[in-house]
Amino acid sequence: MAQRYVRVKHSTEQIYYGILLPDRTVKVLDAPPWLGGQLSELQLEPETYQLLAPVAPSKIIAVGKNYQAHAAEMGTPVPEEPLLFLKPPTAIIADGKPIYYPPQSQRVDYEGELAVIIGETSKNCSASQARTKIWGYTIANDVTARDLQKKDGQWTRAKGFDSFCPLGPWIVRELSAGARLQTFLNDSPQPNQSALISDMVFSPEVLVSYISEIMTLFPGDVILTGTPEGIGPMQVGDRVRVEIEGIGGLENPIVVAQV
Repeated sequence: MAQRYVRVKHSTEQIYYGILLPDRTVKVLDAPPWLGGQLSELQLEPETYQLLAPVAPSKIIAVGKNYQAHAAEMGTPVPEEPLLFLKPPTAIIADGKPIYYPPQSQRVDYEGELAVIIGETSKNCSASQARTKIWGYTIANDVTARDLQKKDGQWTRAKGFDSFCPLGPWIVRELSAGARLQTFLNDSPQPNQSALISDMVFSPEVLVSYISEIMTLFPGDVILTGTPEGIGPMQVGDRVRVEIEGIGGLENPIVVAQV
């Protein structure tokens, strides 16, 4: 099993980064791991902490239509260059936390994705240099109010609601190019989405390089690399689970938005 890096809140309200052991004990680091955090003497027992999203980024850069079959199901060609948009950090929630169905929307979709975590400040880096800028990988769900996306003609509102970026449950350092991404609704054994990470049009390294030519990437920033075909609606009461081989699973319930 790959080493799993987590971010947790202790019962004392202190937030720590650490390494999750198989028995769910957390060995605490003295800083975020991408900033050189080292093991401390502190160890947290499973009942003493709450799992948070594994990173608190300055920004989330997302990529649209980065799988050919998904672009086709949206009725559009594959972009000649990466198609970028931003999600606010306030959209991030942890594994197990609820996705809130906003009253403004009549259709809220899941979009399972691989998320890349930046490890060092990056500006104008080449694709080969970008490999060294990627610190690790986790799972994301780019939740989208599909009707608002079409209505607005741009994506900020549709993808920016609080809770619209489930992220986690942890970060791993390495990932096979042959890893499969799958998205499941409720207890269905059949995935609604299923694709290889290698099916991406633009690889993670190309995306990091391209984005770094536009904006400076900082340690802990998150890049959502796009969703494969099979997107679809969720209803209040559903549970959505995104799985990526070599990482694990990210599961969240859908509930009525709080007002």
